[in-house]
Amino acid sequence: MIETGLTHLLKNMPAQLRERRVGLATHAPAVTPDLTDAIDALSAAGVKLTALYGPEHGLAGAAADGAAVGHATHARTGLPIFSLYGATKEPTPEMLADVDGVLFDMQDVGVRFYTYLSTLWHLLKGASKAGKPVWVLDRPNPLNGVTLEGPLVAPGFESFVGVVPIPIRHGMTLGELALWMNGVYSLGANLTVIQLQGWRREQWFEQTGLPWVITSPAMPHLSTVTVYPGMCFLEGTNVSVGRGTALPFEICGAPWMDGYKLAQQLNALHLPGVRFRPHTFTPTADKHANQVCSGIQVHVVNREALRPVTVGLHVLAACQSVAPDHERSNAFAFLRSSWEGRPAHLDLLAGSAQVREALTSGVPVAEIVTGWESDLAAFAEQRRPYLLYA
Repeated sequence: MIETGLTHLLKNMPAQLRERRVGLATHAPAVTPDLTDAIDALSAAGVKLTALYGPEHGLAGAAADGAAVGHATHARTGLPIFSLYGATKEPTPEMLADVDGVLFDMQDVGVRFYTYLSTLWHLLKGASKAGKPVWVLDRPNPLNGVTLEGPLVAPGFESFVGVVPIPIRHGMTLGELALWMNGVYSLGANLTVIQLQGWRREQWFEQTGLPWVITSPAMPHLSTVTVYPGMCFLEGTNVSVGRGTALPFEICGAPWMDGYKLAQQLNALHLPGVRFRPHTFTPTADKHANQVCSGIQVHVVNREALRPVTVGLHVLAACQSVAPDHERSNAFAFLRSSWEGRPAHLDLLAGSAQVREALTSGVPVAEIVTGWESDLAAFAEQRRPYLLYA
């Protein structure tokens, strides 16, 4: 089993951390191998925690997707919890006043629009302005650290689900991304990354021996994480992505969809690493709540061959084909706005309007994918100096 940054820190605690007031930006999945949470583990090791900071979904990971989280008091320790997903995303000087430095320990899923990366970006900016050092306790990228996939964020399309121009599947740990962001954008943060011990880039999460803890309400399983980089595109449409079911992001559908026809059309493409099965479900929340939906379940048969972002584009194209009449209410459509109040949620997820416009115009998915290959090659070179693991 590998050692996370948290485990390594606990074994090799710097004297400076024992002597300082320490803030901790964390959430429920930040645990030791025996499932002790970071707050208890650090306190037991003699770290003087004086403030906590929580991301989207809150410190306990229970808040709904996109729901603002307010400040609170930690029931067990009495420590203040400052939300970094409420009225402010960047910690203010007042929120950092009672700490001499901040530890950051969160489990990411390796996807650009999963917002813990954005929280880290804003934390680095706020801490730099306040002159407070940051230690990132690194954790594995569950999707491995090799494969890159998807477009970058174009200028003008930055958002909390696309805070920096990296691929959707970026193949980096949050520690590496912290170094990349601090270096490329000259954030000036006093940054230290406590590295993973024993992790190799080609490893997927279950190969680490570490326990998987649900990272958000709609990310319950590692199988969810595997398809999420592409199936999340459905969030930018009027199709249910399975929120309010046991299989979020692994299924999709709508009351007016023909799941059998959708599965047939997708299976006829013979996409690498995946098969599709007609599936009927009734979500209890989100789109089409309490309505019977017809659609598909995505079955991964070879994750190494799978390209989930490409699969997501094919699912969008197939949904358009199966239910194409945009003049009817019971037909596929892209959402015109997003929870950030800006047009076309898919544009924020994809990083530009190009993907949506290309799909609407009938551009083949293969052509769309080819269009971002040069950007991926350039990013692979740009990230190289910031990689910590072989």
